[in-house]
Amino acid sequence: MKIAIGSDHAGYDYKENIKNHLISLGHEVIDKGTYSKESTDYPIYAKAVAEEVACKKADRGIVICGTGIGVSITANKVSGIRAALCTNEFMARLSRQHNDANVIAVGARVIGLEHAIAIIETFLNTSFEGGRHERRIHLIEDIKNLKC
Repeated sequence: MKIAIGSDHAGYDYKENIKNHLISLGHEVIDKGTYSKESTDYPIYAKAVAEEVACKKADRGIVICGTGIGVSITANKVSGIRAALCTNEFMARLSRQHNDANVIAVGARVIGLEHAIAIIETFLNTSFEGGRHERRIHLIEDIKNLKC
């Protein structure tokens, strides 16, 4: 699977560890930054990851900041993205099964690294169930396409 990943400075260490873990599992990883622990702005990297997924250059995306909140909000501004902030494997599983989430957000200051990896693996290994959930995905997309 081709996975885009990005973080701000707060998530940098997690990004590096998660990236290396995913590569060891045979995934192709597109690192959209940041590339150091120097203070930076999370929207830059969340947007870059979301664009990779929206433009079909990556199958899924992972965004990381201190809480996961800012990167989740940012990624969801990109049309076609359904980013889910997940703090456990149950949320990750249902974000895929019911919401067809294509980007996962995690908070490096909220959960431990090993737990984050387990959550991300669940997210990557879970399929969308379709069925009644398909209708709801279309309703979500209609909201994103609203023009005032």
